[in-house]
Amino acid sequence: MQAQHKFLRAIVISLGMVLLLSIISAAVEPVPLPDIQLTAADGTAVKSSALPTAGNWLIIYIQPRNQFSDNLLRLLKKDQYPTLAAHAVIIVGGSDAGISAGLRARELDGGCEVTIVVADRFPNYSICGLPFFLSGEVQDWHALAHRTIKEITAAGMRLLLDCTVQAIDAASHRVFIVDERKQARQLWYDRLIIATGAKSVRPHLIGLDLRGVFLLRFMADAFAVYQHLEAQTPRSAVIIGGGYIGMEMADALTRRGLAVMVVEHAASVLKTVDTSLGSLVSAALAQQGVNVETGVRVERIERDGTHLRVTGSPSFQVAADLVLVAVGVEPSSDLAREAGIEVGERGAIRVSRRMETNVSDIYAAGDCVETWHRLLDCPMYLPLGTTAHKQGRIAGENAVGGAREFAGTLGTQVVKIFDLVVARTGLRDEEARQAGFTPLTIETTTWDHKVYYPGAHEVRIRLTGDRETGRLLGAQMIGRVHAEIAKRIDIFAAALFHNLRVEELNDLDLSYTPPLSSPWDPVQVSAQVWITHLA
Repeated sequence: MQAQHKFLRAIVISLGMVLLLSIISAAVEPVPLPDIQLTAADGTAVKSSALPTAGNWLIIYIQPRNQFSDNLLRLLKKDQYPTLAAHAVIIVGGSDAGISAGLRARELDGGCEVTIVVADRFPNYSICGLPFFLSGEVQDWHALAHRTIKEITAAGMRLLLDCTVQAIDAASHRVFIVDERKQARQLWYDRLIIATGAKSVRPHLIGLDLRGVFLLRFMADAFAVYQHLEAQTPRSAVIIGGGYIGMEMADALTRRGLAVMVVEHAASVLKTVDTSLGSLVSAALAQQGVNVETGVRVERIERDGTHLRVTGSPSFQVAADLVLVAVGVEPSSDLAREAGIEVGERGAIRVSRRMETNVSDIYAAGDCVETWHRLLDCPMYLPLGTTAHKQGRIAGENAVGGAREFAGTLGTQVVKIFDLVVARTGLRDEEARQAGFTPLTIETTTWDHKVYYPGAHEVRIRLTGDRETGRLLGAQMIGRVHAEIAKRIDIFAAALFHNLRVEELNDLDLSYTPPLSSPWDPVQVSAQVWITHLA
């Protein structure tokens, strides 16, 4: 009987609320609201008179979530009240994907309440810019902010800085956080977006935590390296790992006057491009005084007086004042996994192309998720800043009612190493073969612009296409910094996106002037050479 009374009371209250809101929405002039004490999503008290309105529409927040509030929201969201109930969107993570998600949600639904929980005090900073801060090319680290805190909050988003999310309760739509004062709090959400990013791989390496040994992923890492450079004035550095960060930091530390050695386990640096191009990178590093050791497995870092000694096999050892370990990243997905969210490739969060997880009302985006590959037609782990921005935007749109899908990645990447630029997009020969294609890869050397105009330099292009269909599958490029390598790889990327055949590259209407290109752009020259070899 008592349960029946509660149920009837809930119905009466629900109908009463709907009737009240009907009167409000139908009024010609805004109707003053009674001064009712309510509870906001973060647990703080708020009076109804302080709630935002949009014209004659009251924006309603009902917290905490329970069966009654859910039933009431369902009533309010019926056709006669399509925009009455506002979304509470919580985003975990304040880097590329998280901020992009919040901005898009606010663009489409100005009434939604967006709260971004950030683990440090540096939301929307360019992690990709850290090597250029450490090199001195970017002198003020504040310049690395894509947007300032003031600009983010002005866009209608609330930032909770120095806060960590401890757990997610998907059943009750709550997240449990520890704030900057180390106090436990709860937040309620209608939609949750996980954008926790990635973290540096910590290899099983003795001495990884010694003073003078660093990882580089976050602002705090960059500050630690910077302080060591300034206070200890090291004269030599060993970089373990020959990927993008390793290459950029070899450049950065050399610019600061350090003697640099790069140690790579593979046969060449930059494993993302073929060995013929990787060897050109090694030669360019050597010209700048950087020693490169390939085929070395580093096993130990030890303190040796004032130096650090790095040893490995076969028969490798070297002393240095600073050691940077840059052997890749892995998804920060523990929070999601513990909440019952499925993970897949390399532990990355499994999402649909709408950035939905397997748990209702929870989305995920950025370096913590699997990425749909446009050519392979399957998910993989391929963390890139450009992808994170796109995925975040899609997650934000869908969290407020959209249905947009991620178009897929091609793995388009570029890196600057001293005066050299290396780029790739799509599939390399071996990757294409493993995917079931019949690839043909041809390397072409041509000029970045007409030779008679001063300053022409060689550009080397490796183009991969399918022998049977002629379909373009991928490209790799290397050239000088002024050879427009980044934009030329984008031509290949656009062609791949639209499934062009290699022959069709010749039909593209590309710009030309002697100081910048040739009537047949290097992209098209490489296509013509490929077609000749196919014949």
